[in-house]
Amino acid sequence: MDKYIVTGMSCAACQARVEKAVSSVEGVKSCNVNLLTNSMGVEGSANEADIIKAVENAGYGAQPMSHKINAQSGESSENLKSNDFAMEEEALRDKETPILKKRLITSIGFLVVLMYFSMGHTMFGWPLPSFFEGNHVAMGMVQMILTIIVMFINRKFFISGFNGLFHGGANMDTLVALGSSAAFVYSLVALFLMTDAQVKGDSEAVMYFMHEFYFESAAMILTLITVGKMLEAMSKGRTTDAIKSLMKLAPKTANIINESGEEKEVSIENVQIGTVFVVRPGESIPVDGVVIEGNSSVDEAALTGESIPVDKAVGMEVSAATINQSGFIKCRATRVGRDTTLSQIIQMVSDAASTKAPIAKVADRVSGVFVPVVMGIALLTIIVWLLLGADFGNALARGIAVLVISCPCALGLATPVAIMVGNGIGAKNGIMFKTAASLEMLGKTQIVALDKTGTITKGEPIVTDVFSADSIDKSGYTPSKYENFDDKLIKIAGLLESKSEHPLAKAVMKHVNDLNVELDEEITDFKAVFGNGLEANLDGHIIRGGKRHFIEKYARIQGEILEKADGLASEGKTPLYFSQDNKLVGIIAVADTIKDDSEEAISQLKNMGIKVVMLTGDNEKTSIAIGKKAGVDNIVAEVLPEEKAKVVADLSKQGITAMVGDGINDAPALTRADTGIAIGAGTDVAIDAADVVLMKSSLLDVSKAIRLSRQTLKNIHENLFWAFFYNVIGIPLAAGCYIKLFGWSLSPMFGAAAMSLSSFFVVTNALRLNLFNINDSSKDKAIRHKIKNIVIEERKDKMTKTLKIEGMMCGHCEATVKKALEGVSGVESAVVSHQDGTAVVTVSEDVANDVLKKAVEDKDYKVTDIA
Repeated sequence: MDKYIVTGMSCAACQARVEKAVSSVEGVKSCNVNLLTNSMGVEGSANEADIIKAVENAGYGAQPMSHKINAQSGESSENLKSNDFAMEEEALRDKETPILKKRLITSIGFLVVLMYFSMGHTMFGWPLPSFFEGNHVAMGMVQMILTIIVMFINRKFFISGFNGLFHGGANMDTLVALGSSAAFVYSLVALFLMTDAQVKGDSEAVMYFMHEFYFESAAMILTLITVGKMLEAMSKGRTTDAIKSLMKLAPKTANIINESGEEKEVSIENVQIGTVFVVRPGESIPVDGVVIEGNSSVDEAALTGESIPVDKAVGMEVSAATINQSGFIKCRATRVGRDTTLSQIIQMVSDAASTKAPIAKVADRVSGVFVPVVMGIALLTIIVWLLLGADFGNALARGIAVLVISCPCALGLATPVAIMVGNGIGAKNGIMFKTAASLEMLGKTQIVALDKTGTITKGEPIVTDVFSADSIDKSGYTPSKYENFDDKLIKIAGLLESKSEHPLAKAVMKHVNDLNVELDEEITDFKAVFGNGLEANLDGHIIRGGKRHFIEKYARIQGEILEKADGLASEGKTPLYFSQDNKLVGIIAVADTIKDDSEEAISQLKNMGIKVVMLTGDNEKTSIAIGKKAGVDNIVAEVLPEEKAKVVADLSKQGITAMVGDGINDAPALTRADTGIAIGAGTDVAIDAADVVLMKSSLLDVSKAIRLSRQTLKNIHENLFWAFFYNVIGIPLAAGCYIKLFGWSLSPMFGAAAMSLSSFFVVTNALRLNLFNINDSSKDKAIRHKIKNIVIEERKDKMTKTLKIEGMMCGHCEATVKKALEGVSGVESAVVSHQDGTAVVTVSEDVANDVLKKAVEDKDYKVTDIA
C-alpha cells in the first residue's frame, strides 16, 4: 500500500471527495482516506503522478509518504526507509493546534471590541466615545471593519470553502464560509441602506437598519468554529499518542564494534545486518539481534506489554527499543531499519489506521452528500420563512443557523478516532490488529477455534512412557527408570526423529540424549509422510514411526498394545508407534502440558458467550483428555493441517469464527477464518496469514483482544449515534421547525457554538477508551446468538496410499502428477515429491490401485509400487 499525506481537508465531505477522485484513477484498486491523520492509502498499479493530480483536481494537495529509492541519489535504502519513518512521524505531529490557538486569540481580541460596539452599546447602553453619539453610520462602519479583520484572520475557511465549492466538492468550510459571508453581505447592504436613510434624514429607517446588522454573527461564527477546531485538533493529537510514543522508542544511536575491534557510537542508520553492537545495563537495544556474548534480563514491555523481564543468554534474540536491565551483552544485528520488530509494529498500527472499518461505510455515504443537502435545506428554510411572512433578516438568520449548526466532521471522525485509540491500546498490550476491519470483526466473534499444540498447551512435550512390543505385557519403563530400556526402539525412534522438526520429535530426541544413546548409524531414503509419520531405510531395513493408522498399514498391532496405548491416550498422552520391516517395535508416549492460563482464558471466552472448539492432529482419546481439562466445548481430533481449514469453513457457516494458531501449519485455517489470530508471535510479527497478531504466548490475550474490540465497537456506535442524532435534531432546530410546537429557536451564534463542540465531543468520547481496562473480565457480557450447539460434520475415515513413481524430474512434473491424482474421484489430496519419487494420496473412499496407476501413467510417468 502506497501512502500519501493529503492537505486541505476539513471534514468528512473532503474525505469522501478525495476518495472518489483517486478511486476513479485507472489502476487504483482501493483508496482509503483518513481524516484523523490527513493520510491516504492507495492500492493498485496507478502512477504516483496521476494520483497526486487527481487529488489536486479535487481541490486538495497530496504528497507521497513513501519515497522510492533513487539510484542516482547515492542514498542507501535504509536511509530512505529512515526518512519515511521521520516523514510519518512528522505527519502525525500536531501542527494545527498552535496555528489555531494563535488565530483564536487574535480573533477573540477583535471580536470583544466588535461585541462591545454592537450588543454592548445597543442592548446594554455601554458608553462609547462622544464621536459615536448619534453617529450610527460610524458605528456600523467600525463593526464592518472589525468583522473584515476577523474574517481575514480566519480566511482559511473562505479559501477552503469556496475552493471546494468551485471544484464541485462543497465541504464543512463551505458551510461556514457561506454562513459568515451571508451574514456579512446582508449587514453590508443594511449599512449602505442606512447611509442612504441618513442622507435623506429618515432617522426611523436609520434605527431600523441599525438592528439589521449581523456583523457580530459573521465574526462570532468564525471565532466559535475556530474554538471547536482547536479543541478537536488537541483531542485528535492525543488519539495518535500511542503510535507517536512507539516512534519515540526507536533508538537514535548504537554502540558498535568496528573492524579494528574498537567501540564506537554511530547513528542508527549506519547499523547494518551483521554489525556487532554492545548494550550496557540501562541502555536501549538499538536494533534486532542475537546475543553472542554475555547474559542479562531485558524489559520487553514496550513491545509485548509483558511487565516481567525476560532472561537473555547466548543465542537468544533481542529486539530494538527493549531495555537491557542487568548484564553487559554483545549482540549481532539481524534486522535493521524498517525490518525490526518495533518498526513492524509501528507499521502495523499505522496501516490499521489507514484502513476503514465496514461500519464506517454508512457514515461515508452520508458524508458524500451531506453538505449539498444542508445547503439545499438552508435555501429552502429561507424561502419557506419568507413565504410565511417573515422579514428577510429573520429568514436569512434561520438559513445561516442551518448552515453553521450542521457538522459533517462528527460523522467523518466517529469511526477513525475510535479505531486509532483502540489500536493504540492494543499495541501497548502486545495486541496488533492489521486492519480496522479485523478490529471491528473480532468483537462479533461467536466461535473460537483453538489449535492445541503451542496454543492451549505449552508446545514443549516430554517423553513420559516407553514400551517395547516384546515387553508390553510387562512393566516397561518410564523416563525415571532408565535401566533395562529397549535399545532397538530408542535407536529407531532417535534416527527417525532426528530428521524431523515436529515438537514431538524434539521431545523424543531430548529423551534419547538424556539416555546417552549414540546414533552412530546412518539412515537413507528418509521422508516425512505429511501429517502421518516418518519413514527411512536403515541398512536395508525399512523403519517407520508415527500415528497408529499410518503404522497399521505396514505392521500388525497386537490387542494388548492397543489397550496400553488407549490407556496412555486417556491420560492425555500421545502414543507414537515405531516399526521395522512391517513388525511393530514399540510405542513411546509423549505428553504436552496445558499452559497455566489456558483454562482461565477458555473460561473467559465462554463467559463472553463464545463457543470454544479445539482442533488438533493428535489422536482422539488424547485430545479428549486435554480438551476436557482445558474446558473447551467441542473437540475435533486427528485432522491434517489442510483439513483444519475445512473445519474452520464449516464453523464459519454456523457463526462468526476466529481461528487461533501458532504455527505455519495453521496458515490455511487462519486465512479461512473470519478472523485469523496468530498467538505467541514474539519478534516475528509479520505473519501474513493472520488478521490479529498476539505478541505473547498467553491465550488470555485472545479474550483481551475480543474485549477491546467489543469496547471499541461500542464506542464507534456511541460516536455515530451522537453524530447522526446531533444533525437530525440540530438542523430542524436551526431551521425553526420547533418554534410553533415548543417556542424553540436558535441564533446563528449558538448554532456555531453547537457545531464547534460536536466534533470535540466525538473525539473526546473516543479518548475515553484509554480508561478501559482490557484485563478486567468482571464486566464481560455474553453475546446473543442462536448457536446452541456446534455441529461438527462427521468426517469420513481417510486412508493414505503411497505411490512410487519414476520419471518425475522437476516441480512441473510434481504439479502434473498432483493434478492428475486429485482429479480422481475419492482422492482428497496428493503430496508429490519428485526428489523422493513418491506421491502420498489421501482418499476418503476405497479407490482401486489400478485407477490411481492409470491416472499417473496417462501423464507418461511410471508407477512401480503402491503401498
